[in-house]
Amino acid sequence: MSVDPSRPWLAHYEDGISTDIPVYGKPLFHFLDEAARRYPDRAALRFQNTLMSYRQLKRQAERMAGRLRELGVGDGDRVAVMLPNLPQTIVLFWAILKAGGVVVMLNPLYMESELLTILNDAQPRHMILLELLWPRIAPLRDRLPLETCIITGVADALSFPLSLFYRLKELRNRHAPRISYADDVLPWKELARGSEAYVANIATPGETAALLQYTGGTTGLPKGVPLTHGNLGSNALQVLEVIRDLRHERHSIVGLLPFFHVYGLCLGITLPAMLAATSLPLPRYVPQDVLLLINRHRPTIFPGAPSVYASLLQQKNLAKFDLKSVKLCISGSAPLSRELRRQFHELTGASLLEGYGLTEASPVTHLNPLLPEQQKEGSIGMPMPGTDAMIVEPGNMEPLPPHTVGELLIRGPQVMHGYWNRPEETAATLQEGWLRTGDLACMDEDGFFYIVDRKKDLVLVGGFNVYPREVEEVIMEHEDVQEAVCVGLRDPLRGEVLKCYIVPRPAARLDKAAIISWCRSKLAGYKVPRHVEFRTELPKSAIGKVLRRTLREEEEARAAARARRHAHAETAADSNGEEA
Repeated sequence: MSVDPSRPWLAHYEDGISTDIPVYGKPLFHFLDEAARRYPDRAALRFQNTLMSYRQLKRQAERMAGRLRELGVGDGDRVAVMLPNLPQTIVLFWAILKAGGVVVMLNPLYMESELLTILNDAQPRHMILLELLWPRIAPLRDRLPLETCIITGVADALSFPLSLFYRLKELRNRHAPRISYADDVLPWKELARGSEAYVANIATPGETAALLQYTGGTTGLPKGVPLTHGNLGSNALQVLEVIRDLRHERHSIVGLLPFFHVYGLCLGITLPAMLAATSLPLPRYVPQDVLLLINRHRPTIFPGAPSVYASLLQQKNLAKFDLKSVKLCISGSAPLSRELRRQFHELTGASLLEGYGLTEASPVTHLNPLLPEQQKEGSIGMPMPGTDAMIVEPGNMEPLPPHTVGELLIRGPQVMHGYWNRPEETAATLQEGWLRTGDLACMDEDGFFYIVDRKKDLVLVGGFNVYPREVEEVIMEHEDVQEAVCVGLRDPLRGEVLKCYIVPRPAARLDKAAIISWCRSKLAGYKVPRHVEFRTELPKSAIGKVLRRTLREEEEARAAARARRHAHAETAADSNGEEA
């Protein structure tokens, strides 16, 4: 078979994998409908003492869709959801889609300025939120477009008698918010009680938005990304195609990654429905809770982030738990170190797939093969079926030869049509049918891709390109380092220098000299960090991505403070001189 030189990865797909996935032509909730039709009594979700079958999930979603229509949700209307991973989040996602609405997922950690920015941009008239978050929203009501707020809590996710015990506990909690319900502030039971079942007619799934997802804002203000039923459905089918050898088995999936992020939503809500799998939602990450859940419920698929896998390996009582039920781990959001992959595979025996994606692509664009022997160390894998990728010079559209670093471009049915209300940024990001990712990468001769760094994270040290990820990989090889991240700082002599922030392993004895010496033995001199700072933790997004922007802002604030102290000292010296 002749190989297309622009798509060398096609020759390395496993036997039977389709090379093309067209735009999904049905409403996204077709996955739920099919699961309920084929496996009506199979558990769709399990949370504490609550078990909901696919028949029940479909029925509740359609009755709730009817109630949403009664409240005024029309075709294309945005509905905001600010909840952790709870059964309500799953039910609401399908209910809003069946009502013909567009889901706007919000991070429960958002504060006032973030909420004002996103909600006034998305313009939802209805919002469902956790009762503990009501004090954050209530004072903003007159500055937001919200007409109706629906309040829920953990107790609504529980069955009797645990629900009763939890409500009694809330009543005794003096810090629990007191909510005055009214026509525009409704309790969950008003929505959960439902109405006549309703299912919207989605005539053009490839053009109709299902989700308005905001980017994480790690490199600037969040941007709204409308993802269609076709985008999300195509991406789910692409993931399924890569793990095709597992799709006929019965699965349960750990719902740890936050559903309000598109990565967690894809692997925690849409993928389970497509596999007719049981979702095991976890509202927050507590390592011991995750280990107990795996030990008790025997999940087979565990999507996570490198920081999650690393923290589980550090649990002192890890040997008490049986994690061998896990057959597949999917890692994204941050680079996965070679050592971490090796350790987690030894612990579980699971195939650990590193992938790559971004919000603008629904989100997965690359994934390693399912079989460990076909994976490549340090690679994000090959483009998903139906996905094209190429490496170009930044600002150019001509593909570069293998092993040459350039900007990664993506094209496929999962790619957005454009940003929400941002035509200029859309024009800069979508060019000639390609999505410019802003990431620096290279491709080998087999079509495996390797992320080198974010284009915006590239550091110029004395005119030389330094890719922070390369330096981080070297530092992570040190046995006493738990986490490491590098950023560029301004320098009057070299233009920029590298600073490394390190979280040492427990009980490790590390100092700056040891890190510098380690780097000098493995890196060219200009790549060695000039500054090292040890921390107990690094600032991260909800899915475990280190927030380099936060670190840069901290450094800029420090520099500004030093400049003010210096100016003050000079002023004081001048004053003393004049007095003399």
